[in-house]
Amino acid sequence: MSTFERYLTVWVGLCIVAGILLGQVMPGVFQVIGSAEIAKVNLPVAVLIWLMIVPMLLKIDFRALKEVGQHWRGIGVTLFINWAVKPFSMAALGWLFVGYLFRPLLPAAQIDSYIAGLILLAAAPCTAMVFVWSNLSKGEPHFTLTQVALNDLIMVVAFAPIVGLLLGLSAITVPWDTLVLSVLLYIVVPVIVAQLVRRAVLATGGTAALGRVLHKLAPVSLVALLATLVLLFGFQGQQIIAQPAIIALLAVPILIQVYFNAGFAYFLNRVSGEQHCVAGPSALIGASNFFELAVAAAISLFGFHSGAALATVVGVLIEVPVMLSVVWVVNRSKGWYERTA
Repeated sequence: MSTFERYLTVWVGLCIVAGILLGQVMPGVFQVIGSAEIAKVNLPVAVLIWLMIVPMLLKIDFRALKEVGQHWRGIGVTLFINWAVKPFSMAALGWLFVGYLFRPLLPAAQIDSYIAGLILLAAAPCTAMVFVWSNLSKGEPHFTLTQVALNDLIMVVAFAPIVGLLLGLSAITVPWDTLVLSVLLYIVVPVIVAQLVRRAVLATGGTAALGRVLHKLAPVSLVALLATLVLLFGFQGQQIIAQPAIIALLAVPILIQVYFNAGFAYFLNRVSGEQHCVAGPSALIGASNFFELAVAAAISLFGFHSGAALATVVGVLIEVPVMLSVVWVVNRSKGWYERTA
């Protein structure tokens, strides 16, 4: 993990402050940016999201799927957590905390939107930072690559139906045309583009050339993420200044969800007899979120000013420190895990 990535939470915090201040000083600029839309898709943000996602997807080698049988127990556990547990547990936590316990403390008009943002955050497993978490936990690299590639393929067909189902249960009108467009724009097309670029680079310069390209593009993803945050908080600034406790309240269900899913995945791997080098990244993949996609989908579906967009940004804010704590637990518990496996 680079110094830039290690202190991502610090940069996120600085971008929050910068966005709020710029939103107060230059509201007209942000209004112009917010109005640059085609079919409910904000063009400046779409460009930034692509700059975030495509470099990350360049790392994915779908040929790794042929090795899926080598760690079938870990694969099965992670798929179960990612697609059968995490979106639904987050929806339940959102309804409990945001829809009930914290309702008197939050803007009434944004309650459903906050819950929608939490659902979007949990509906897609992380595809990029998990390589960092897996490396820090001494995870089996082939398992991590196989799992990420498989999740990407599933996400193409499962993200929209799961989000639509859970938003429907939340009594939120699902704009299916925009949701499908978001899946095409932020999942299907970037996957295709990234794979075409990956093959072209490998064909001309091999793995060394791909490594150089990934190294050069890595900062681009993070800078694009931070620029998106400046825009988001430029629009959300007045609401946050009026009620700064909103971020802390939204963080509660996210934190519970992360630790619950990580612990559940870790436990299931131990019960199944899977190796620790697989259980670690399995727990981390099961707990982390594809927050870049969540932010993009929230903006497309509900807009810059929505509570959904703010809820997904809270996920970005706490992602790094929370996942580092999960890495710490996984590493410290290795002896216990191997004694009781």
